[in-house]
Amino acid sequence: MHSITVQELARHHADQPVELVDVRTQVEFSILHASPAKNVPLSELDPDAVMARHAEMFDGQPLYLICQSGKRSSRAAEEFLAAGYDNIINVLGGTQEWQAAGLPIEQNQQVISLERQVRIAAGTVTLLGILLAYLIHPFFLLVVIFVGAGLVFAGISDTCGMGLLLSRMPWNRSSYRNLDTHSQST
Repeated sequence: MHSITVQELARHHADQPVELVDVRTQVEFSILHASPAKNVPLSELDPDAVMARHAEMFDGQPLYLICQSGKRSSRAAEEFLAAGYDNIINVLGGTQEWQAAGLPIEQNQQVISLERQVRIAAGTVTLLGILLAYLIHPFFLLVVIFVGAGLVFAGISDTCGMGLLLSRMPWNRSSYRNLDTHSQST
């Protein structure tokens, strides 16, 4: 798998526009992303569709993948490689490194981050479970145990079921720029 630093990518983009695909969730992307990036969440990634569109607009150029830190974009690159596409480059350090380097970003402070949404939901369900266990029946402590186990699993596996569920909620899916809407506007 090929990789590139954010500084090298910025130089390439300054010389000739590149296609940079951000594979984070739509919410993460809408909060902050590298200015040239387009969004195709990893959970919705179709390498064939992305590469068909990429070949039309960026013939012969590599496709660059970015995420928050490089982990999800690395997984996305593996999906492209498994589908037979090898002109893929992973951006080392991801959006965190892009922002730290002072490179152009787009930021929306009005959106509640997915991480905060998970904290709010987990806290609310936990408090509700404790309240119901106290007022109605101790059986409702199972809700609290379930949330606690889910948080432990999320910490160990770096996969959050509640985060995946919340990312599919209507308030997290509307009015975000993704690869398809961006291609229609350019």
